[in-house]
Amino acid sequence: MTAASTRRPFQAAQPRSRAAVAPPPQLELLRFPTGDLPVRWRRCRTAGRISLRIDPRAGMVVVTLPPRASREGGLALLRIHAEWVAGRLAALPKVVAFDEGAVVLLDGRPHVIRHSPEARRGVWVEADEIRISGEHAFLPRRLSDFLRAEARLRLAKLAAVIGAGPDAGTDLIPSRLAIKDTSTRWGSCSSDKVVMFSWRLVMAPPEIQHYVVAHELAHLRHLDHGRGFWALVELLTPHRAHAEAWLKQNGPALLRTG
Repeated sequence: MTAASTRRPFQAAQPRSRAAVAPPPQLELLRFPTGDLPVRWRRCRTAGRISLRIDPRAGMVVVTLPPRASREGGLALLRIHAEWVAGRLAALPKVVAFDEGAVVLLDGRPHVIRHSPEARRGVWVEADEIRISGEHAFLPRRLSDFLRAEARLRLAKLAAVIGAGPDAGTDLIPSRLAIKDTSTRWGSCSSDKVVMFSWRLVMAPPEIQHYVVAHELAHLRHLDHGRGFWALVELLTPHRAHAEAWLKQNGPALLRTG
C-alpha cells in the first residue's frame, strides 16, 4: 500500500537511443525560475518513462529515469513542471524533530515529548506526554526505538486478531512481520507471505492501523488489486474509505515526523 508520495500524472517518453547514458548525480539542488528545487535522481531498470514524484519525507522531488534516459530528459520534464513541483514542496508540513516540547501523535492523539534526564524508566507514556529519560543526546534514538517497538506490538496484535477473524479463512497468517522506515509504502506483502509495515503507522488512529493491516493481510490471498482483493478487504475492515482519506490528508505529516 503506497504512502503519501505524490506522482506527477505527466510522464515523458523514453528516448529510443541505445547509446550509453552517463549516470546523473544522486542528489542536486537545481535553480529554476520558481526557486531552488532539491532533486534526487533515481535510475530504474523497469521504468518505461521519465517520471516525477514528491518525496514528503525527504522534502524533495524524485526524478525516475529508465535505463537509457538521460539527465537532460529529466531536466526537460522538470522545467515543464517546475511550478507544480515548487507548489507541492512548499505545501509540505513542517518537519517535527524528536526533541523536548515537540508534539507527536500516538494512536492519533497528540503527545508532548518531555525529557526527564534524572529518571531511570527509559521511555514511557504518562497522560498526554511521552517521557524519555537519560542524556538529551540519546533522546531522538530512544524515542524512535520506542515507537518502532510500539508499532510492532500494535500491528502484530491487529494482524493476529484480523487473521483469526470469522471472515479471514485459514490463509491470512503472515510468515513474518517486519517493521521498517519507508517513504513510499505504509505496508507491503511479498509472495512468500512476509508482511511489512511502516513504523509511522503507530502515530495514526487505531482505525487507520486496522485498515492498513487488513489491506496487507488480504494480499496474502490476492497479490493484486482485483475485485476479489477488494471484496476481502471490505470483509476484514469497515474503515477503508475513512482510512484512505485520512492517509491522503495526514500521511505527509507522519512522514515528516522524527
